[in-house]
Amino acid sequence: MYIFLAILMFSLLIVIHELGHFVTAKLSGVQVNEFSVFMGPAIFQKQKGETLYSIRCIPFGGYCAMEGEDDDSDNPRSFGKAAWWKKLIILVAGAAMNFLCGFLIFYFLFGVSSGVDVLPEPVISGFYQGNTIEGADGLQVGDEFYSIDGERVYTSSNISFLLGMNLSEKPGVHDVVVIRDGQKVLLDDFAMEQVDVQTENGVQKLFGMKLSTQPRTFVSSMKYAWDNTIDTVRMVRISLQMLISGQAGLKDVGGPVMIVQTISETAESSASTSAALRNILYFTGFIAVNLAVMNLLPIPALDGGRAVCVILTTVVEAITHKKLNPKYEAYLHGVGMIVLLGFMALITFKDIFNIFRG
Repeated sequence: MYIFLAILMFSLLIVIHELGHFVTAKLSGVQVNEFSVFMGPAIFQKQKGETLYSIRCIPFGGYCAMEGEDDDSDNPRSFGKAAWWKKLIILVAGAAMNFLCGFLIFYFLFGVSSGVDVLPEPVISGFYQGNTIEGADGLQVGDEFYSIDGERVYTSSNISFLLGMNLSEKPGVHDVVVIRDGQKVLLDDFAMEQVDVQTENGVQKLFGMKLSTQPRTFVSSMKYAWDNTIDTVRMVRISLQMLISGQAGLKDVGGPVMIVQTISETAESSASTSAALRNILYFTGFIAVNLAVMNLLPIPALDGGRAVCVILTTVVEAITHKKLNPKYEAYLHGVGMIVLLGFMALITFKDIFNIFRG
């Protein structure tokens, strides 16, 4: 059941992405030839006006087929004939819908169905005995973490995450910026190491501080959901940086198979069915934001690559007063699609191999 739900949620994110293209194309006057939910042979089709609406038998993905999207068309309402700014809106709308979807999921989880009256915040409420960070030249009660080693602190969980990443050149020593009495205070080369502290759950290794909570209201829930959404964007950026720098490799990259497997395993290990459904929903929000960011990368065949081509084509045509042949852009995106499909096939094969090997 959890595997089916994971596949369904992942597919719905793709449908929501295509829905963004569909709605903005319609509003921009671009002809949409077909809007399909899922892939494969059609099990239901209905022609309404110029658009064919389909539901297909393979519950994965979907697509929005616009006139003149991948080829030159004489139709005045084709995608290629639309104004450059309309093209940009249509291309970005898919990622915007995924981003909005992720934000709304986080708001539902943290602000509507959380079942608690308070939300955590990165503000120090006290210290454990034996800590090494409290003092006039150190951290104080009421300090709100702003950044650690140049990275913003959006949520309480960011503190241990950023401290554990060792972004500074000196292990255990960090540049910490806190907001104190409305002013930013820099603790330069500040030592923050975990120590053994006595807590309600026994002796644990912590950084020696307690963090406060805030009442759960509509405003605080919206802010908390927004902070988690932006934090997810940052996680994608850090992951890409690690891939480019070589800190992470192909073995650390996963595709749809690994995503579905991870969601399913997390759900199965949950304490209850409601907790499993919440975990699936959280992963769905996390993946939604990931899809939004990844689709806007300036890579041919992706929406970001297409948007860059629209901007470059518009600038070149404005300078040269000559219309560029759209087939060259189509070739570029075609090659990009082949490379992406090949990469996805490789990642999928790796994920399946790891499942059987494990």
